[in-house]
Amino acid sequence: MKILFVHPQFPGPFQFLAPALAADPAHTVVALTLRTDSPAQWQGVTLLPCALARGSAADQHPWLQDAERQTLRGEATARAALQLRAQGFTPDVVCASAEGGDSLFLRTVWPEARQGLVLGDFGDGSVPGDPEFPPADPLESARCTLNQALLHQAAGQADALWAPSAWLAARWPAPLQERITCVPEGLATEALQPNPDIRLTLNGSQELTRADEVVSFIADTLEPARGCHQFLRSLPPLLRQRPQARVLIVGGHEGGVGLGAPGGGAWRDRFATELRAQLNDAEWARVHFLGAQAPATQWALLQLASVHVALGANLPLERRVLEALALGCAVVAADAPALREALRPGETALLVDPTDPEALGQTVADLLADPARRSALGQQARAWVQAHHDASVALPRQQAWLNALAHPAPAAEPEAAPPAEPVPAPAPPDTVPAAPLREELAAVQRLLQGDSAPGGASQPTPPSDLLGDLPGDLPGE
Repeated sequence: MKILFVHPQFPGPFQFLAPALAADPAHTVVALTLRTDSPAQWQGVTLLPCALARGSAADQHPWLQDAERQTLRGEATARAALQLRAQGFTPDVVCASAEGGDSLFLRTVWPEARQGLVLGDFGDGSVPGDPEFPPADPLESARCTLNQALLHQAAGQADALWAPSAWLAARWPAPLQERITCVPEGLATEALQPNPDIRLTLNGSQELTRADEVVSFIADTLEPARGCHQFLRSLPPLLRQRPQARVLIVGGHEGGVGLGAPGGGAWRDRFATELRAQLNDAEWARVHFLGAQAPATQWALLQLASVHVALGANLPLERRVLEALALGCAVVAADAPALREALRPGETALLVDPTDPEALGQTVADLLADPARRSALGQQARAWVQAHHDASVALPRQQAWLNALAHPAPAAEPEAAPPAEPVPAPAPPDTVPAAPLREELAAVQRLLQGDSAPGGASQPTPPSDLLGDLPGDLPGE
């Protein structure tokens, strides 16, 4: 079977499925990606880069900017697909991400190929507005509406849909939900192991180990959508209660999924200034902004952390949270539907109201003071992730999804209609039963004879004399 994967940062959600298929000599596996640094081969998968024709127009209407980016990516993927087709490659199955527009025009190139999509958040990552930070334009949500139209188009033309979580599946329109299969992306928990001997050095001089009280917060971008402001506001009471605790904050300053900071600055700078005004010099020295970090460094920080805080109440469950559980972290997280799907309150994590900074800080402080509870939470969290999200659990479900996509069950034959009840044959028109007719004619005959006989006496005359001309086989006789 020929299988094509499409993802801008391949392998993405296909990191286990694609190599497993490529390991089977009966399959040819190719992937299209926007990554220009990709090797020609990865674990048996042939990688081909897609080149964007151009970037988004600077003077484009703001509501159309995301739609244009999706269109440009869809065009780049389709043109790369045309080249593959010209080289003789026609996939039996195409697996792509619904986000980003990559799959929008693949039906034009390969109309017969079976197409499956991995779904992200319906709305292209947009999040509900924070009432504390309302958008400058009340029609800002119109941008999301245009994104949803393209997402709906991509999902509507697919033959099968895969969502990594039930929360994500429920975010899509009801007619599409009936076609969605919930399949975890999977984790290599064998490689994500707790490390009691971990040591990290801060600023070239301060060495930290598991014996230290370390609180970690990791986000792609430090912004309100990720709960950055809620976490920072919990630090003053926390740092006062725990005078030895250190806070390690990872995250970039640009981009993000929510609105930009007013005035064009960075949200991190705004919230850090607010926090600095509430801390003395010694407390401020225990807060470390580490900027963006590579995944390997993030894993080391999670191995080191006594407590990891995960917020972002309106976002899908991030892979990083599952990695924290696999690494045996004691996690404090926002009590929100997307997180509750993977976090069992009091068993694998502690859940709090993220809008209450005092409660958030107190929960972290209590965990720092209770090593036995932290250890129990970490062990239970790792066991739960291994049971539900390990690659050994996720991969067979992904393979079953792909097999169903490639080999759909034949359509059921329509049930035969029950036989119709027999309808009686209609009686011949204008038919009169014979017996009553004979009686009436005999009465007429007697009357006529009675009128002409002497003395008026009626003399019976055999009815056969009058009825002799009638057919002997009258209907009904």
